[in-house]
Amino acid sequence: MNKFNSTQKIGTIATEFPKSKELFKEYRIDFCCGGERPLHEALQEQNINEDELINKLNSLYEDYSAENDLSDKAWQEAPLSQLTDHIVNTHHAYLWSELPRISKLATTILRVHGEHHPELSKVHKLFHTIKMELELHLAKEEAVQYPAIKKFEETNSAADLKEAVRIIRELQDEHTEAGNILKELRDITDDFTAPEDGCETYELTYKKLHELESDVFQHIHLESNILFPRLFELEEKL
Repeated sequence: MNKFNSTQKIGTIATEFPKSKELFKEYRIDFCCGGERPLHEALQEQNINEDELINKLNSLYEDYSAENDLSDKAWQEAPLSQLTDHIVNTHHAYLWSELPRISKLATTILRVHGEHHPELSKVHKLFHTIKMELELHLAKEEAVQYPAIKKFEETNSAADLKEAVRIIRELQDEHTEAGNILKELRDITDDFTAPEDGCETYELTYKKLHELESDVFQHIHLESNILFPRLFELEEKL
């Protein structure tokens, strides 16, 4: 019997089976910002063969054992503060370090190759838009959102939980915007593929943009599909 079917939510599948995220990225299925949608909606919208993808998904699942590949499930049980600390120490740290480096690379290839590759002007603009938005978002998470979650964890107060959820709902739209920009970057860079006349810096820039996409998607996945639903469920109970 198959483990997964198209009526399940995309984010639920990604949480239960993290390896599925690689398949979703291959088919450009949004598992982070669009995680609340049933899989069949994304398949129909993008005209993807449902049987083909479901068969690939279940075959992939059979190839990996639970102990080797279902690590995301641990975050469904871990203390909330442990999950937020992981996001800050792993994903925030990556972004604070890499965004300035990618900025320099994107500016360099625009200056050197922009005349013959006019799409680099759009790449440069899109990257710096998401850079600005991500830096503001990280600051809000670290200064406001995560402290509110940790306060609730300490007090177990309904009022503190309500405040934490209110802040989450305010910031959720920023996830969607970041996801949309990354999708546009993937399109305009031909899946982050440097042209034949691209230099090593050109290739490095696209490699770094690809890494950025993967990191941000995992960051949003941990929040939108694991952290936030846990808090929403607690709010319903209280």
